[in-house]
Amino acid sequence: MNLDLLFYAAAIPAVILVGLSKGGLGGAFALIGVPLLAMVVPPMQAAAIFLPILLVMDAVALWAWRRHNNRPTLLAMLPGGLLGIAIGWATSAYVSVNVMRLLLGGISVLFATRYFIEAARSSRKAAPLAAPERPVAATLWGTLSGYASFVAHAGGPPFQIYTLPLRLDPLSYTGTSTRFFAIMNAVKVIPYFALGELGSDNLLLSATLLPVALVSTLIGARLVHHLRPALFYPLMYAMVLIAGSKLLYDGITGLG
Repeated sequence: MNLDLLFYAAAIPAVILVGLSKGGLGGAFALIGVPLLAMVVPPMQAAAIFLPILLVMDAVALWAWRRHNNRPTLLAMLPGGLLGIAIGWATSAYVSVNVMRLLLGGISVLFATRYFIEAARSSRKAAPLAAPERPVAATLWGTLSGYASFVAHAGGPPFQIYTLPLRLDPLSYTGTSTRFFAIMNAVKVIPYFALGELGSDNLLLSATLLPVALVSTLIGARLVHHLRPALFYPLMYAMVLIAGSKLLYDGITGLG
Protein backbone atom coordinates (compact mmCIF):
# COMPACT_ATOMS: atom_id res chain seq x y z
CA MET A 1 0.00 0.00 0.00
CA ASN A 2 1.13 3.61 -0.48
CA LEU A 3 2.57 5.20 2.63
CA ASP A 4 0.51 8.34 2.28
CA LEU A 5 -0.65 10.97 4.71
CA LEU A 6 -4.09 9.40 5.03
CA PHE A 7 -2.62 6.24 6.55
CA TYR A 8 -0.58 8.12 9.14
CA ALA A 9 -3.42 10.55 9.86
CA ALA A 10 -5.34 7.53 11.16
CA ALA A 11 -2.43 5.41 12.41
CA ILE A 12 -0.74 7.96 14.67
CA PRO A 13 -3.88 8.85 16.71
CA ALA A 14 -4.75 5.14 16.84
CA VAL A 15 -1.35 4.23 18.26
CA ILE A 16 -1.51 7.09 20.77
CA LEU A 17 -4.88 5.86 22.06
CA VAL A 18 -3.68 2.28 22.38
CA GLY A 19 -0.44 3.45 24.03
CA LEU A 20 -2.33 5.41 26.68
CA SER A 21 -4.41 2.30 27.31
CA LYS A 22 -1.32 0.10 27.57
CA GLY A 23 0.21 2.59 29.98
CA GLY A 24 -2.67 1.89 32.35
CA LEU A 25 -5.63 4.08 31.41
CA GLY A 26 -8.04 1.24 30.69
CA GLY A 27 -9.13 -0.76 27.66
CA ALA A 28 -11.57 1.67 26.01
CA PHE A 29 -8.84 3.58 24.19
CA ALA A 30 -7.48 0.33 22.76
CA LEU A 31 -10.90 -0.59 21.38
CA ILE A 32 -11.05 2.73 19.57
CA GLY A 33 -7.52 2.48 18.20
CA VAL A 34 -7.80 -0.60 16.00
CA PRO A 35 -11.11 0.42 14.30
CA LEU A 36 -9.62 3.87 13.67
CA LEU A 37 -6.74 2.32 11.74
CA ALA A 38 -9.22 0.01 9.99
CA MET A 39 -10.77 3.10 8.38
CA VAL A 40 -7.79 3.28 5.99
CA VAL A 41 -6.66 -0.37 5.74
CA PRO A 42 -8.57 -3.68 5.82
CA PRO A 43 -9.55 -4.76 9.36
CA MET A 44 -7.33 -7.85 9.42
CA GLN A 45 -4.37 -5.81 8.21
CA ALA A 46 -5.04 -3.25 10.94
CA ALA A 47 -4.96 -6.02 13.55
CA ALA A 48 -1.76 -7.44 12.08
CA ILE A 49 -0.05 -4.03 12.04
CA PHE A 50 -1.00 -3.50 15.66
CA LEU A 51 0.25 -6.80 17.09
CA PRO A 52 4.02 -6.00 16.87
CA ILE A 53 3.27 -2.52 18.20
CA LEU A 54 1.38 -4.05 21.12
CA LEU A 55 4.37 -6.25 21.91
CA VAL A 56 6.65 -3.21 22.11
CA MET A 57 4.08 -1.35 24.21
CA ASP A 58 3.88 -4.38 26.49
CA ALA A 59 7.66 -4.34 26.96
CA VAL A 60 7.58 -0.66 27.92
CA ALA A 61 4.60 -1.17 30.24
CA LEU A 62 6.24 -4.20 31.89
CA TRP A 63 9.26 -2.05 32.68
CA ALA A 64 7.10 0.82 33.96
CA TRP A 65 5.07 -1.52 36.21
CA ARG A 66 7.83 -3.99 37.08
CA ARG A 67 7.40 -3.48 40.85
CA HIS A 68 3.62 -3.86 40.88
CA ASN A 69 1.65 -7.08 40.49
CA ASN A 70 -1.00 -9.19 42.21
CA ARG A 71 0.35 -12.68 41.69
CA PRO A 72 -2.74 -14.66 42.84
CA THR A 73 -5.02 -12.77 40.44
CA LEU A 74 -2.61 -13.16 37.54
CA LEU A 75 -2.16 -16.89 38.13
CA ALA A 76 -5.92 -17.37 38.50
CA MET A 77 -6.68 -15.77 35.13
CA LEU A 78 -3.79 -16.98 32.97
CA PRO A 79 -5.00 -20.56 32.32
CA GLY A 80 -8.35 -19.28 31.08
CA GLY A 81 -6.67 -16.62 28.96
CA LEU A 82 -4.47 -19.17 27.21
CA LEU A 83 -7.46 -21.46 26.71
CA GLY A 84 -9.40 -18.58 25.16
CA ILE A 85 -6.63 -17.92 22.62
CA ALA A 86 -6.58 -21.61 21.69
CA ILE A 87 -10.37 -21.60 21.22
CA GLY A 88 -10.16 -18.43 19.13
CA TRP A 89 -7.51 -19.97 16.89
CA ALA A 90 -9.44 -23.22 16.48
CA THR A 91 -12.74 -21.48 15.69
CA SER A 92 -11.50 -18.41 13.80
CA ALA A 93 -13.10 -19.56 10.54
CA TYR A 94 -16.48 -20.39 12.05
CA VAL A 95 -17.44 -17.89 14.75
CA SER A 96 -19.08 -14.53 14.06
CA VAL A 97 -16.90 -11.79 15.53
CA ASN A 98 -19.89 -9.43 15.55
CA VAL A 99 -22.02 -11.77 17.68
CA MET A 100 -19.15 -12.01 20.15
CA ARG A 101 -18.89 -8.20 20.21
CA LEU A 102 -22.61 -7.91 20.96
CA LEU A 103 -22.38 -10.40 23.81
CA LEU A 104 -19.32 -8.84 25.41
CA GLY A 105 -20.62 -5.33 24.85
CA GLY A 106 -23.96 -6.08 26.50
CA ILE A 107 -22.32 -7.72 29.52
CA SER A 108 -19.85 -4.85 29.90
CA VAL A 109 -22.51 -2.13 29.71
CA LEU A 110 -24.69 -3.90 32.29
CA PHE A 111 -21.70 -4.44 34.58
CA ALA A 112 -20.59 -0.80 34.50
CA THR A 113 -24.13 0.59 34.67
CA ARG A 114 -24.84 -1.46 37.77
CA TYR A 115 -21.75 0.01 39.45
CA PHE A 116 -22.78 3.60 38.76
CA ILE A 117 -26.41 3.01 39.84
CA GLU A 118 -25.28 1.45 43.11
CA ALA A 119 -22.78 4.27 43.67
CA ALA A 120 -25.50 6.88 43.10
CA ARG A 121 -27.92 5.16 45.48
CA SER A 122 -25.42 4.61 48.25
CA SER A 123 -25.36 7.21 50.99
CA ARG A 124 -22.12 5.85 52.43
CA LYS A 125 -18.85 7.44 51.47
CA ALA A 126 -16.79 4.35 52.25
CA ALA A 127 -15.49 2.35 49.32
CA PRO A 128 -17.30 -0.92 48.61
CA LEU A 129 -15.85 -4.09 50.08
CA ALA A 130 -13.41 -5.99 47.91
CA ALA A 131 -14.65 -9.24 46.40
CA PRO A 132 -12.66 -12.41 47.15
CA GLU A 133 -10.67 -14.31 44.55
CA ARG A 134 -12.94 -16.83 42.77
CA PRO A 135 -11.05 -19.48 40.76
CA VAL A 136 -14.04 -20.56 38.65
CA ALA A 137 -14.98 -16.97 37.79
CA ALA A 138 -11.33 -16.16 37.07
CA THR A 139 -11.14 -19.04 34.60
CA LEU A 140 -14.42 -18.05 32.93
CA TRP A 141 -13.57 -14.37 32.48
CA GLY A 142 -9.96 -15.20 31.64
CA THR A 143 -11.16 -17.49 28.84
CA LEU A 144 -13.49 -14.81 27.47
CA SER A 145 -10.68 -12.27 27.68
CA GLY A 146 -8.22 -14.48 25.80
CA TYR A 147 -10.81 -15.37 23.18
CA ALA A 148 -11.93 -11.77 22.65
CA SER A 149 -8.32 -10.62 22.53
CA PHE A 150 -7.56 -13.10 19.75
CA VAL A 151 -10.58 -12.55 17.52
CA ALA A 152 -11.27 -8.84 18.05
CA HIS A 153 -8.52 -7.25 20.19
CA ALA A 154 -11.23 -6.76 22.84
CA GLY A 155 -9.89 -8.65 25.84
CA GLY A 156 -10.05 -5.69 28.23
CA PRO A 157 -13.73 -5.73 29.30
CA PRO A 158 -13.85 -9.41 30.41
CA PHE A 159 -10.60 -8.91 32.34
CA GLN A 160 -12.00 -5.83 34.05
CA ILE A 161 -15.31 -7.49 34.90
CA TYR A 162 -13.42 -10.01 37.05
CA THR A 163 -10.64 -7.81 38.45
CA LEU A 164 -12.31 -4.47 39.23
CA PRO A 165 -14.54 -5.88 42.03
CA LEU A 166 -11.36 -7.17 43.72
CA ARG A 167 -10.55 -3.52 44.54
CA LEU A 168 -6.82 -3.98 44.08
CA ASP A 169 -4.51 -1.07 44.71
CA PRO A 170 -4.45 0.95 41.45
CA LEU A 171 -0.75 0.31 40.89
CA SER A 172 -1.14 -3.40 41.61
CA TYR A 173 -4.19 -3.58 39.33
CA THR A 174 -2.35 -1.92 36.46
CA GLY A 175 0.74 -4.09 36.88
CA THR A 176 -1.38 -7.24 36.90
CA SER A 177 -3.28 -6.15 33.79
CA THR A 178 0.00 -5.32 32.06
CA ARG A 179 1.45 -8.76 32.73
CA PHE A 180 -1.72 -10.59 31.71
CA PHE A 181 -2.05 -8.91 28.32
CA ALA A 182 1.70 -8.99 27.65
CA ILE A 183 1.51 -12.78 27.92
CA MET A 184 -1.66 -12.92 25.81
CA ASN A 185 -0.12 -10.83 23.02
CA ALA A 186 3.13 -12.82 23.03
CA VAL A 187 1.21 -16.09 22.70
CA LYS A 188 -0.94 -14.65 19.88
CA VAL A 189 2.15 -14.25 17.68
CA ILE A 190 2.17 -18.00 16.96
CA PRO A 191 -1.36 -18.30 15.54
CA TYR A 192 -1.08 -14.94 13.76
CA PHE A 193 2.00 -16.20 11.92
CA ALA A 194 0.27 -19.50 11.20
CA LEU A 195 -2.70 -17.63 9.72
CA GLY A 196 -0.39 -15.56 7.50
CA GLU A 197 -1.19 -12.20 9.07
CA LEU A 198 2.38 -11.04 9.87
CA GLY A 199 3.98 -10.39 6.49
CA SER A 200 6.98 -8.14 5.87
CA ASP A 201 4.89 -5.22 4.57
CA ASN A 202 2.81 -5.08 7.74
CA LEU A 203 5.89 -5.43 9.94
CA LEU A 204 7.51 -2.47 8.16
CA LEU A 205 4.46 -0.33 8.80
CA SER A 206 4.51 -1.40 12.44
CA ALA A 207 8.16 -0.34 12.75
CA THR A 208 7.47 3.18 11.49
CA LEU A 209 4.95 3.68 14.32
CA LEU A 210 7.11 2.40 17.18
CA PRO A 211 8.37 5.83 18.40
CA VAL A 212 4.78 6.99 18.88
CA ALA A 213 3.99 3.74 20.68
CA LEU A 214 6.87 4.17 23.14
CA VAL A 215 6.06 7.77 24.07
CA SER A 216 2.30 7.28 24.46
CA THR A 217 2.73 4.20 26.67
CA LEU A 218 5.08 6.05 29.02
CA ILE A 219 2.65 8.99 29.23
CA GLY A 220 -0.20 6.62 30.15
CA ALA A 221 1.90 5.01 32.90
CA ARG A 222 2.85 8.42 34.30
CA LEU A 223 -0.79 9.54 34.48
CA VAL A 224 -1.90 6.41 36.37
CA HIS A 225 0.82 6.91 39.00
CA HIS A 226 -0.92 10.14 40.01
CA LEU A 227 -4.49 8.78 40.27
CA ARG A 228 -5.94 8.14 43.73
CA PRO A 229 -8.18 5.05 44.21
CA ALA A 230 -11.22 7.33 44.62
CA LEU A 231 -10.64 8.55 41.07
CA PHE A 232 -9.07 5.43 39.59
CA TYR A 233 -12.01 3.07 40.03
CA PRO A 234 -14.77 5.35 38.68
CA LEU A 235 -12.48 6.05 35.72
CA MET A 236 -11.95 2.32 35.10
CA TYR A 237 -15.69 1.59 35.28
CA ALA A 238 -16.31 4.49 32.89
CA MET A 239 -13.78 2.92 30.52
CA VAL A 240 -15.67 -0.39 30.73
CA LEU A 241 -18.91 1.44 29.89
CA ILE A 242 -17.32 3.18 26.91
CA ALA A 243 -15.67 -0.02 25.72
CA GLY A 244 -18.91 -1.97 26.06
CA SER A 245 -20.83 0.67 24.13
CA LYS A 246 -18.20 0.59 21.39
CA LEU A 247 -18.43 -3.20 21.18
CA LEU A 248 -22.22 -3.02 20.94
CA TYR A 249 -22.01 -0.42 18.18
CA ASP A 250 -19.44 -2.43 16.22
CA GLY A 251 -21.49 -5.61 16.61
CA ILE A 252 -24.75 -4.00 15.51
CA THR A 253 -23.24 -2.23 12.51
CA GLY A 254 -21.28 -5.34 11.55
CA LEU A 255 -24.38 -7.52 11.55
CA GLY A 256 -26.41 -4.87 9.77
